Amino acid sequence: MFGHTNEPVTLSRDVRAVIIPAGEELLLREGTSGFITQALGGSFTVYVEGNLFRIPGTDADALGKEPTPPPEVPENPTDADIEAVIWEQLKTCYDPEIPVNIVDLGLIYRCDVTSLPDGQRSVDVDMTLTAPGCGMGDILVGDAREKIAIIPTVADVRVELVFDPPWNQTMMSEEARLQTGMMY
Repeated sequence: MFGHTNEPVTLSRDVRAVIIPAGEELLLREGTSGFITQALGGSFTVYVEGNLFRIPGTDADALGKEPTPPPEVPENPTDADIEAVIWEQLKTCYDPEIPVNIVDLGLIYRCDVTSLPDGQRSVDVDMTLTAPGCGMGDILVGDAREKIAIIPTVADVRVELVFDPPWNQTMMSEEARLQTGMMY
């Protein structure tokens, strides 16, 4: 399931969720009913009693959905192979309020892959937010970190939130500008 939906859902178990846009975590109880409003990149935005909540893909089972499996990498991958998989993984991270991934929004400023002596890799990513005061910043950073950390051969991930240069809509891909109606 991708994109926007209005699929009714009843939680099959207690699940941790983050209220949007405040970014505060709370527990939604088993039996809570609502609607899945967005299902992108393996995470879900759920509307419950007038509020929006983000539920990570690792808890998809609470919504009656299948969790997203880890990405596959080629045998004996190069750093370039791993970087390509990282960019694909980052394209599965979505702002819960905007149905566009963080890569197409232009929020990723840097992605460096470093080989370690044991054949594993260290990854450093710099990213920003569409607005510095966004309460979902830590959630998006955590989502990016988790989606990179599950890539085979990645042993260490650092995702840093930066605000220089400040984000603006010209950093969005053409597809993202078309999708959001932000043509300039």
